[in-house]
Amino acid sequence: MPASGRRRVAGLRREDLARLAGISEPYLTRLEQGVDRHPSPQVLRALARALELDVDTSAHMFVLAASHPVQHAETEVTEDVHQLLDTWVGSPAYVRNRRFDVLAANKQARALAPMYEPGHNLARDMFLDPDIRQLLPDWPEIAAQTVAALRAEADPRDPRTARLVAELEANDDFRTLWARHDARPSRDELKRFVHPVVGELALRRQALTVGGAEQQVIIVYQAAPGSPSAAALVRLL
Repeated sequence: MPASGRRRVAGLRREDLARLAGISEPYLTRLEQGVDRHPSPQVLRALARALELDVDTSAHMFVLAASHPVQHAETEVTEDVHQLLDTWVGSPAYVRNRRFDVLAANKQARALAPMYEPGHNLARDMFLDPDIRQLLPDWPEIAAQTVAALRAEADPRDPRTARLVAELEANDDFRTLWARHDARPSRDELKRFVHPVVGELALRRQALTVGGAEQQVIIVYQAAPGSPSAAALVRLL
C-alpha cells in the first residue's frame, strides 16, 4: 500500500482492503455486516490474496462462507475400519471426527493415553484433564495445535461444536488460544509422551481420512524402527 499519512490504528482500513481485493467498499461493508452472505469464490480468493492468508486459513474462510454448515454426523465406524485399527499391533491408532470426538481406538492407543478411549473428546481432555499435561511434555505446543486444528476442521456453526467451544472457553488457556483464530489441520508431526509405565516415547503422527466417511480421521502413531520408543510401545500391553 502506498503511504497515506499517519494512521490512528494499525492494520488495513476498510477502503484499503476493498482496493487491494478489487471490490467496492459498500459491498465489503455488506459482507462485514452479514447483509450479503453469499460471496462468490472469486471474491473470497481476492480477499484471501489481499489479506495474505495462507492455504489453511483460506480454506477455513471458504468453509465459513459456505451456505450451509458442515454436518458432523455421528456415523458409526465400520467393521472394516475397526479391523484395520486392530491390525496395527505395534502402532497406537484411533478414529476421531472433526469435532475431535474419539469414535474408536485399538488397544495400543487406549494404553497410551486415557483420552484415546472412545467417547472422549480430545479438545476437552487437553484442557480440562490435568493429567494430560503430565503425559505431554510439550503441552503448550500440542494445546495450540489442537485448538488450531479444531478451528480448521470443525464448523463452529455446528450446534455441538458451538457447545463444546462455549464449555472450553471457561478455561483461560483455551480462551487465549481460541482468540488467536489460528486455523491449521492436523499434520504428520513428531509427538512426545511421558507414559507413567513405559517412560518417554517419541512417535510420528499420521492423519488419514476415512474413505466414504470424510468427517472421520484415522490417527496413527509410529515409532522409528529399533528405537527406544519402539521398544517402549511393545511394553505398553
